[in-house]
Amino acid sequence: MQDQTVQTNFTLAQLADPAMAASEKILRTCVHCGFCTATCPTYLLLGDELDSPRGRIYLIKDMLEGGKPASPEVVRHVDRCLSCLSCMTTCPSGVHYMHLVDHARAHIEKTYPRPFGDKVLRAILALVLPYPARFRLALRAARLGQPLKGLVGRLPQVGNRLAAMLDLAPAAMPARNPTNRPGTFPPQGGRAAKRVALLRGCAQSVLRPDFNEAAIRLLNRHGVEVVHAQEGCCGALTHHMGKEDAAHAHAKQAIDAWDAEIAKGLDAILVTASGCGTTIKDYGFMFRDDPAYAEKAARVSGLAKDVTEFVATLPLTAPVVESDLVVAYHSACSMQHGQGIRTEPKALLTKAGFTVKEVPEGHICCGSAGTYNILQPEIAEKLRARKVGNIERIRPDVIATGNIGCATQIGKGTAIPIVHTVELLDWATGGPKPAALDAVRPRLAAAE
Repeated sequence: MQDQTVQTNFTLAQLADPAMAASEKILRTCVHCGFCTATCPTYLLLGDELDSPRGRIYLIKDMLEGGKPASPEVVRHVDRCLSCLSCMTTCPSGVHYMHLVDHARAHIEKTYPRPFGDKVLRAILALVLPYPARFRLALRAARLGQPLKGLVGRLPQVGNRLAAMLDLAPAAMPARNPTNRPGTFPPQGGRAAKRVALLRGCAQSVLRPDFNEAAIRLLNRHGVEVVHAQEGCCGALTHHMGKEDAAHAHAKQAIDAWDAEIAKGLDAILVTASGCGTTIKDYGFMFRDDPAYAEKAARVSGLAKDVTEFVATLPLTAPVVESDLVVAYHSACSMQHGQGIRTEPKALLTKAGFTVKEVPEGHICCGSAGTYNILQPEIAEKLRARKVGNIERIRPDVIATGNIGCATQIGKGTAIPIVHTVELLDWATGGPKPAALDAVRPRLAAAE
């Protein structure tokens, strides 16, 4: 029996809505083949068809086609989706699951009355995480509250999630970084060969400002002028919670800031957090029907690149540091599945002199997924344990990744230091040794 495409029965009135028309087209692409179930993290853990992409597609189709408000069943299974997009890599039919689940989340946000505690928690996340000053204050409060984690965890409805928030807070706050500000950072040694904008980000700029600092040094050293615009949050965090209005407001601010820089001449808009990069590259789709932003959004999306994508095009200087460190490269889901970037980071690290090892089950999510490790802590913890176990099996000296969420999530489960890929590239080409590696002794020196 051959696979059959999904049959839909949307009305003409429903299809007049561009979002509904786009989702109907995606639904008709699915052929029920089930290949997606083999690589879906929640299906692998829970074994429930409704916690697979195919099962969620059935639920979303029924909800949207029937014009129904979201039911508790739909919400439960869609909320459990990580948006890791492993299913999109696996799918032989090209089902654009990302746009479908984004539409479902927006519909849930508009039609489902969440329990009070859940609603308040989500509102707090949306009001805090995208704003660095607020987020810094929240992290300080979380540090004070960590001794009470056990008590907090017993609170009804949201206790487990509040405990997860406390657990994810860093033991010490990073010092304020002089490069974490709007401004221009000129290249070393004269005239710029290229000019790029670099996303400062929201959570990353507080948790790991050293990521962007290393990127700026690396780019400046290779003749690239770097601009930090007044872009603010890219909108990814609220977008994945279905909060369309907030997400679009953040995105519009970023688009306006970068479009002003494009007018002055930009070769690229670079992102050091791949979760943000996936969303920014999708701005053209998000604003396709907005007459004021469609053209600007498409320009921004067209210039958006992960930092490793761009660095791979530069003639990097030969390594000035000899290192025998073994690097486990963790490819974030948003990098490998969302953006299709799989070879560039590993090739760059190898060229820089590191021994790069593949992580077993590298296509399976670590459980970070934006705010997922807060909103679905039990599933996230199981995925982290699975990921850490696979990393530790290959006995690396250091873990490299390109996403702040993964660095935070994995870092809470292992003593192996975790750094951004650009930190290692910066060090190899003349920058300082990443602080996370201070306690790591090179293998050759240890053998002497």
